[in-house]
Amino acid sequence: MPTILITGAASGLGAAFLAHYAADPSNSLLALDRSPIQPLPTCAARLTTHTLDITSEPSLASLSRKLKDVPIDLLIHSAGVRGLVPELAQSHPGDAARAETIEVTDRETMRAAFEINTLGAFVLIRMLLPNLRLAAAPRAVVMSSRMGSVSYNSTGGGYAYRASKAALNAVVKSLSIDVPEVMFVLVHPGRVETGLVEWKEEGAIGADESVREMVALVGRLGREDSGRFVDRWGKDIGW
Repeated sequence: MPTILITGAASGLGAAFLAHYAADPSNSLLALDRSPIQPLPTCAARLTTHTLDITSEPSLASLSRKLKDVPIDLLIHSAGVRGLVPELAQSHPGDAARAETIEVTDRETMRAAFEINTLGAFVLIRMLLPNLRLAAAPRAVVMSSRMGSVSYNSTGGGYAYRASKAALNAVVKSLSIDVPEVMFVLVHPGRVETGLVEWKEEGAIGADESVREMVALVGRLGREDSGRFVDRWGKDIGW
């Protein structure tokens, strides 16, 4: 029975990934989020949930102890934040661009985005490496964003989100080199309607649609794909 660990599993992409993999009775599931995760009665015996903040090293150390000697076959890391200035996102709902310009982006917004999107991801993945190494063919699929592509950036703005995702890309690329026994892939899920912002952005697709396409992609990935940065169909994205 393969073991799949999903972060950000209480909502958005993480919840959609959890629902998909829970439908297969051969999967054992570990679900993480800082918010409580809704129970799935149909797979209660195969699902273990953990409520924790990935920016808290004591919480991650506690999780590491609980998962000692548990092999993880597939890690899907989807926890993240959008990096908008909170006050402006609340006072101008629907206008993300206004909440991430050069004039309004502040130190705290940048720091929060890096703490979760970059540092939290790095510490979590590093902590789980012993579990991944216990699996026969371990894979780690990390949700990134095309906004983290420096070569793609032609519109500016988005300082906290772009920078934290570009840094995440650098971290995961290095992991793919330093830990060759684990396959690491960065995936841009598309513009998806999730909890990253409190409104539906124009052109956003549903989390279920994005996850269906990414699950198909995950099924095609092999060791030779480690270190790639791709969209949900598997097309490479420039760094």
